[in-house]
Amino acid sequence: MNTIPFPAMKRPLIAILRGLKPEEAEGVVSVLIEHGMTAIEIPLNSPDPFRSIEIAVKMAPREILVGAGTVLTAKAVERLHDVGGRLMVSPNVDPEVIVSAGERGMVTLPGVFTATEALLAARWGHPASSSFRPASSAHREYRPSAPCCLRI
Repeated sequence: MNTIPFPAMKRPLIAILRGLKPEEAEGVVSVLIEHGMTAIEIPLNSPDPFRSIEIAVKMAPREILVGAGTVLTAKAVERLHDVGGRLMVSPNVDPEVIVSAGERGMVTLPGVFTATEALLAARWGHPASSSFRPASSAHREYRPSAPCCLRI
């Protein structure tokens, strides 16, 4: 199993370009790079996402991580790799997806909600994870406690 560490970043942020269209990709990505963003995610529920990712990859310097979010299948990981994506963000912990991305040398960021999910992601070799808050208004005060105890 390959574990690719999250690289040092100028800013501890990932630009999420939800809904980006291929014809907008060059302009939006160039502005982000110009202003110091070093990680760019184009969710797969955007219009023609692999084309937008391919455009972003071709224009971004190698030190800029470009990839996809909302990655749900190993087939999507394969397509992401084919267009040059190096960042894979998923909303869940799916071992097949995580392992497939790791085998292709991608930085992975699986989504977790519980400490159990975070530990599963770490077991699969990916200690970095994205913590999701519940959407319900009854949980507005939710604060994930897992990150304080999962310094792996």
